[in-house]
Amino acid sequence: MLIRERFMRKLGELQADILQMGTLVDDQLSLALEALEQLDLEKAREVIVLDKQVNEARFNIEEDCFTLIVTQQPAAGDLRRVVAAMNIIVDLERMGDQAKGIAKVIPYILKYPHHPQPIELKQMGRLVDNMLTQALQAYANENVDLARVVIAQDDEVDALYANVFTQVMFFMADTKKAKRIEAAYEILRAARELERFGDLATNIAERTIYQVTGSMEEVNVDRNDAAEEPRGG
Repeated sequence: MLIRERFMRKLGELQADILQMGTLVDDQLSLALEALEQLDLEKAREVIVLDKQVNEARFNIEEDCFTLIVTQQPAAGDLRRVVAAMNIIVDLERMGDQAKGIAKVIPYILKYPHHPQPIELKQMGRLVDNMLTQALQAYANENVDLARVVIAQDDEVDALYANVFTQVMFFMADTKKAKRIEAAYEILRAARELERFGDLATNIAERTIYQVTGSMEEVNVDRNDAAEEPRGG
């Protein structure tokens, strides 16, 4: 019984560490969105600093997962929890990369800082931030219904991205100024980073469903495999 209690305590600590990592990513996204809206290079640099903390958290948690598997040899449902945790931290690390990608476009937009940002871009930012918050809540509480709410919102993110894409393409076709074209393209890149962020929040929600139900039916683990790498790696 003591062995089981120790293992459950370790699982609880693992979940707490993942939620703390999720908070770091949420802070990173919020800072990236502020930096984008204000075209603030200092905040953009802070996003990149935070990304290093997110990466470190991922590797520390991953090591804890390996230790649990090797030392405790969990079976069935318990192993599923550890595997889900290992996948969630990868998704969170990628979300940090998307936030960093947003920060990296800011120097390019500053070459033509008066270029208007589509209102849908801000709407995307608010929506994916909310999706991350809800996905983490669903994971913390093993709330399948809330996880499905997150998944349902991904279509809205996609629709907003399509709207931004259309607006930017029309603008780029109509203008002949190179700096304005580059600024518009970088805004599109920021929108693409947010669209991917929404995909990854959806992944976390799907992995929560898998953890609770054991069903892979709703899990799309390859959602981002074909995604374009952000500028600068």
